[in-house]
Amino acid sequence: MLSSLNLIEYVDGLTAAVEFIGYVAAIGIGLILGLLGGGGSILSIPVLVYLFQLDPVRASAYSLFVVGITSLIGAVPKYREGHVSLRTGLIFGIPSIVAIFITRKWFVPLLPDILITLGEFELTRRLLLLGLFAILMIGASWPMIRTQKVNDVDRPLRALPLALQGLLIGFTTGLVGAGGGFLIIPALIFLAGLPFKRAAGTSLFIIAANSLIGFVGDVLNFEMDWPFLLLITTLAIIGILVGNRLSRRLQNDTLRRSFGWFILVSGVYILFRELN
Repeated sequence: MLSSLNLIEYVDGLTAAVEFIGYVAAIGIGLILGLLGGGGSILSIPVLVYLFQLDPVRASAYSLFVVGITSLIGAVPKYREGHVSLRTGLIFGIPSIVAIFITRKWFVPLLPDILITLGEFELTRRLLLLGLFAILMIGASWPMIRTQKVNDVDRPLRALPLALQGLLIGFTTGLVGAGGGFLIIPALIFLAGLPFKRAAGTSLFIIAANSLIGFVGDVLNFEMDWPFLLLITTLAIIGILVGNRLSRRLQNDTLRRSFGWFILVSGVYILFRELN
């Protein structure tokens, strides 16, 4: 009997420790957003799935709220510093918002738990969402890691490709429940010609709109644990305020390469974990 009680106490203690790590990681969600202008969902979805044991679909819904509110608050000081291009944000953001709402409201709820069965292999909804998330992260990391210097001046805006990219990223964001910063920032740099810090600030503006519109679709489909959700969001807001201050001290190229390595390592970890 004593050993059973000890085991229960050990499990309870371990659960509490894992949850504490999750709360600390919630501050990290905001910190990454403040420093890099994206990547919050790269941390929030694994935190919610692996540390708080939420299923991927619900975790993706919660992630949209946490990242959306946090990005909105973080975008305000970026705008005041001149690091938000509203015109670029609207060209990219409007198609993206339409795509993400449609995807979250009608497409994601239709996905069954098991999509394909081939012998002993099952392609589950979890593997599809997290696997796609990881593959996109790995692919998006390469342009950011490349060592050549990107000029810190605005270049000509390619409006049509940018709008089409917004549509595609909106669908992807809706499907995996990510804010999409790891895809948005490369698009803003290479299609809109923004230097990293301005791309990061504009990304926060777009992420906030995308995530919150996507979350509206989820509110209509799920019952939300609001006390938990607001606690995680508050911790993330603390993180983004700190991250915003730290980002002022770092150069564009340093932030760009750091962002690339961060999403590469995170993508490889998620893919490895889901395939094993």
